[in-house]
Amino acid sequence: MDLLGSIMKSMEKPPTVDTKEKLRQKKAQEMLIKQQNKEKARMIQFRNETEKKVTSFVQDDHQTRLKFPTLNKVLRNIVHEIAEDAGMLAYSFGEEEVDRYIMIFKKDFPPSEDELNALRNGQEWNDDIAKRLSEQREQVKIEEMLDEKKRMMLKRTNQDKPKYNYKEKFQHLVGLEAAEQAARKTETNKSYGFVPSENKKDLRSIEQTLADIREKKRLKIENDNSQSQSSKTN
Repeated sequence: MDLLGSIMKSMEKPPTVDTKEKLRQKKAQEMLIKQQNKEKARMIQFRNETEKKVTSFVQDDHQTRLKFPTLNKVLRNIVHEIAEDAGMLAYSFGEEEVDRYIMIFKKDFPPSEDELNALRNGQEWNDDIAKRLSEQREQVKIEEMLDEKKRMMLKRTNQDKPKYNYKEKFQHLVGLEAAEQAARKTETNKSYGFVPSENKKDLRSIEQTLADIREKKRLKIENDNSQSQSSKTN
C-alpha cells in the first residue's frame, strides 16, 4: 500500500499558475480581514476609553477643558461624537497629519474668540494671557473714544468757521489783491449782516449826492424859466 500510494502521489499534477494566484489572493484576504478586525477592536477600545474619560471630565467641577493628544481624523471624529452626545463643545487645532489634536469644552465655560484664535495659531493660552488681552482691548476702546471726541470737537470747530473764504472766492476773478479787498468789504458786520459795510457807510453820501443833483436840476429849471421870462419881456 505504501508503494502504491507513492506511485499515485507521483502521478498527481503540480499546482497551476491560476491555482497559486488564487491561494495568494485567499491568504491576502484573510490577512486583510484579520487587520480589519484588529482595527475594529482598537476603535472599540478607544471609544470605551474616551467615553470614560469624557464622563470623568463632565463630573469634575474643577475642569472646564479636556485636551486629547494628537489623533488622526477617524479618532477625532469619535471624540467629536462622544463630546456631542455628552453636551460638550469640541474643536480641533493644529496641522493635519502633523500635530492635529482635539479639545472639548463644557458649554457653561465656552472658549472666547481670543482663546480660539490663540489655539488655532498654536499659541499658549491661560488666565494671565486672557487678562492681558482684556486690558489691551479696554485700552484700545479708551483710545478710540478719545479719538472720536477729538474728531467731534474738530468738526464743531470747523462748523463755527465761515463757510466761504471770500479771498479764495474772488481770487480767480480779480486777482489776489482785489480779492483781499473784496473779502474785507464783505466781512460780517454786526449792524448789516453780510451786506458790504462800506456800502452802508456810504448810504448818506449817496442820498446827499442825489439831493444835490435834484437841487441842481431845480435851480437850472428855475434859471431857464427866468431867462425865458426875461426874453419875453424884452
